[in-house]
Amino acid sequence: MANATIERFGWPATLIRDYRHWVVLLRPTQPTLGSLILAAKSDATAFGDLPPEAHAELAVITKEIETALSGAVAYQKLNYLMLMMVDPHVHFHVIPRHEGERERDGVSVTDAGWPGPPALGQAVALDAEQIRALSGWLKGLWPS
Repeated sequence: MANATIERFGWPATLIRDYRHWVVLLRPTQPTLGSLILAAKSDATAFGDLPPEAHAELAVITKEIETALSGAVAYQKLNYLMLMMVDPHVHFHVIPRHEGERERDGVSVTDAGWPGPPALGQAVALDAEQIRALSGWLKGLWPS
């Protein structure tokens, strides 16, 4: 089920939600609180190579991501970044954007790039306990 990119982002410990074609993972380094990885389960390395069903499923997933993160961190904007420079399989970095700081379970993160591009290099690295706590929190807010 997990390709190398999914594993690199801490699966299964970081798993928030498992869908037919995709997984939503807690991003192990948080440029903003609630940052996620939306990764295709496929071995595809090009977005256009995913089957039509995977593209269709994104409509449901993005709505659920936006609902959960709105409740979690009251973001002002949501960035979906498809970088795929180091990790080759199709995936997005989902970065909730907001002015100022957000805190949960002892993890405090300021959006250092606001209002410009996200400052991915200034992310807070989570330890195993923080991953457990934040993953559990976000799973509890998931609409499905």
